[in-house]
Amino acid sequence: MIKVGLTLCVLCLCCLAVTGNCVIAQEHPANIVLILADDLGYGELGCYGQQKIRTPNIDRLASQGVRFTQHYSGAPVCAPARCVLMTGQHLGHAEIRGNQQAKKLFPQFKEGQHPVSQEVVTLPMVLKQAGFVTGAFGKWGLGPVGSTGSPAAKGIDEFFGYNCQAVAHSYFPRHLWRNEEMIVINERPIPGAQRQPDGEVTIETWQGTNYAPALMIDEAEQFIGRHARERFFLYLPFVEPHVSLQPPLASIDEYPSDWDTQPYRGGNGYLPHPRPRAAYAAMISDLDRHVGRVLQSLEKHGLTEKTLVIFTSDNGATHEGAGEPQFHIGGADPKFFQSTSNLKGYKGSVYEGGIRVPMIAKLPGVIDAGSTNETPCYFADWFPTLCAAVAVTPPENLDGTSLWKTITSNSPLERTKPMLWFYPEYGGQVAVRLGDWKVVRRGLKTKKPGGWEVYHIVDDPSEAHDLAPTHPELIQQAIDILQREVTPNPVFPMEVPTDMS
Repeated sequence: MIKVGLTLCVLCLCCLAVTGNCVIAQEHPANIVLILADDLGYGELGCYGQQKIRTPNIDRLASQGVRFTQHYSGAPVCAPARCVLMTGQHLGHAEIRGNQQAKKLFPQFKEGQHPVSQEVVTLPMVLKQAGFVTGAFGKWGLGPVGSTGSPAAKGIDEFFGYNCQAVAHSYFPRHLWRNEEMIVINERPIPGAQRQPDGEVTIETWQGTNYAPALMIDEAEQFIGRHARERFFLYLPFVEPHVSLQPPLASIDEYPSDWDTQPYRGGNGYLPHPRPRAAYAAMISDLDRHVGRVLQSLEKHGLTEKTLVIFTSDNGATHEGAGEPQFHIGGADPKFFQSTSNLKGYKGSVYEGGIRVPMIAKLPGVIDAGSTNETPCYFADWFPTLCAAVAVTPPENLDGTSLWKTITSNSPLERTKPMLWFYPEYGGQVAVRLGDWKVVRRGLKTKKPGGWEVYHIVDDPSEAHDLAPTHPELIQQAIDILQREVTPNPVFPMEVPTDMS
């Protein structure tokens, strides 16, 4: 049994909703919509400085709410980032610390990632017990259907989408899942990866009949309509702009044909595309349209003033590839789009470009419209934040700090627990944010581990000037935090580095 409690609500003239015998005051929204993009870089939205890709709906969301400039994912790749977000535990405590497939240790499962255990408490579980209807539409990644980590086992009343991240590499898969039921959507599915070393590359070759993102956003809109008179938590882990490059042709044609001087042939994985830059921009614009449809649905049902909307991304922009070095993985071109806004690193890295992500929060009348907030914060903070937003007492073992007062009144955040990343993949990496400073070490699981690096991240967000030689005290502080905060994890093993070299 999850121990949660509802804070007593005070009757006031500006109430938004009534639940049982409790009046929800204006400062507490009736509903939550949490939107998560997939591999969206810090600089890939207009409101974060993007010049080429059009994102009018997300930009409008920022103009109506607060935009955070130092917000971080919980991890530099998909599954562990989602684990931190849903459990409120940083990578030193989170059960999922990498993208391991479930079948490695659970051969009975043919798809899905390593599952969180039965004991893990998630945000949807807490909100569901507090009376919320919970829905998730998009990509899950925390355990196969039938496992202890499936959406149904972790507090989701209604799920439709990809259970498995590997299946989500194709936008025209054979199937999606509705709760525990497999739904075939394409009798002729398109694979998620294929090379075409020569010959003409065509868009049509890699297009199927039913486009999964279109089906998932339809389901999300229907969820809002069905539960407009109830309190709901709607989690939308959209799949764009994660490659493969498979947006509809009409979206691609919105962007200039002269952007692309050569096709992508699949040499860095995923699928070939004749117009990779235009296709990548189109995927982000499609993501933007999905956000617009969600906002329109809330407006249609009279829920705009009652709903807290959060938008963010699970990690930074796609990293480099070696097969076709002019492109990144899957044909993406972050350099062309300045996807990281000159931050160092990409997806898979604990440098800023891998973990610093956009974050926007909107609640009319409560959050200042068009505001900007420079508070350092990250995914572990959202569990306590959303509980505070709806007056629900969170579990006691969370690693995050509530941002609610910071978001709603611009109050300085008094962080009680450290911000850290303990990531055993991509060579093994750690990072600790210490106020205006950041301490990093990489290559921990390689034959030649790198040394400690120290950056004054406020003055040097591009991490261009390593100040480690003059700040050994910060390195020691980071070591002490990691030793105190990291628990062993035999599924994702890595030793805490304790030497000062």
